[in-house]
Amino acid sequence: MEKVAQMLVSRPPVLDFAEAAKGVIEMARFAGTRGWVPATSGNFSVRMDEKSAALTATGANKAALTEEGVIEAPIEGPKHPRASAEAPLHLARYAAAPEIGAISHMHSMAATVLSRRHEKAGRLRLEGWELLKAFSGITTHETALDIPIVPNSQDTDSLARHVETRLAASGPAYGYLIAGHGLYVWGRTAADAIRHMEAFDFLLTAQLHEEAAR
Repeated sequence: MEKVAQMLVSRPPVLDFAEAAKGVIEMARFAGTRGWVPATSGNFSVRMDEKSAALTATGANKAALTEEGVIEAPIEGPKHPRASAEAPLHLARYAAAPEIGAISHMHSMAATVLSRRHEKAGRLRLEGWELLKAFSGITTHETALDIPIVPNSQDTDSLARHVETRLAASGPAYGYLIAGHGLYVWGRTAADAIRHMEAFDFLLTAQLHEEAAR
């Protein structure tokens, strides 16, 4: 069993706002059909270039998102007046990892429950599952993928800094969990992020069932 060694390597495409917003809408509506954004929760973004990204605006209904609910925000700079409270968590990832082109934050049941159950350990390990190969760069089920878990905080600027420090020290990752909150997951493109969202939900649900059966 080997831990993940290969990750996203190529830079995401440069997009204009309309193209990026389309990707944000696709991710949000996909999550909505799966019940991962209850009560207007969750947020989504797509990188436009090295300086800006398209993000869901505060209060937007993600399950029925339109371009009016998407904003263009600087990756580093003044906060957009319609940015959600969790925008710093997206923008900090883009600033730290130029290979990331799309980010999703979802509140699936399995992710939320497991994030609390494994909070003290600080990570959740997924290993041996065939669907691990759905993640870009993984070619075998004989893989161990550690998902970092960080404590929740309403101070999202501070939380974003903590997350980036933790990710820098924890090695390759495709996402992380916030305890009692939910999952952040990313990919090179919106399509990659959607695939990773679906893979994480299946794997975390399988993990939850397996733990319940022990």
